[in-house]
Amino acid sequence: MSTKKEQYLLLFRGTDWPHGLSPQQIQEVMLRFKSWFDGLTAEGKVKSGHPLERGGKVVSSKNGRVISDGPFPESKETIGGYFLVEVANEEEAVTIARNCPTLEYGGRVEVRQVAPECPLMQEMKETLGDMHFAVA
Repeated sequence: MSTKKEQYLLLFRGTDWPHGLSPQQIQEVMLRFKSWFDGLTAEGKVKSGHPLERGGKVVSSKNGRVISDGPFPESKETIGGYFLVEVANEEEAVTIARNCPTLEYGGRVEVRQVAPECPLMQEMKETLGDMHFAVA
């Protein structure tokens, strides 16, 4: 019997976790992180995962007219990378996140379910009822 799997993003927040650690401690944590990732991949739970570059651009305002540098690496909210996992439910995704080796040093993992459809679009379809709704 096959059970339906759900996809979740594990977003690794905070890039300041290594501050105050020795190079040897950082290496130990990174080896534990790689081992954790490799184990989840071998179990078929990680579908993809990548670190993100520290810099980038933030596009905002109507018509994307405001472009600024960011996100800023010193921010506690900076996303340093992600895993896309496929698991039975949110509880399993949270359990995986709780084993992240950077947590004990101030790292944070945000767990977000991948939606089958944009929730805002779904809400608009429900609000419009029988009216024709199409996105070009």
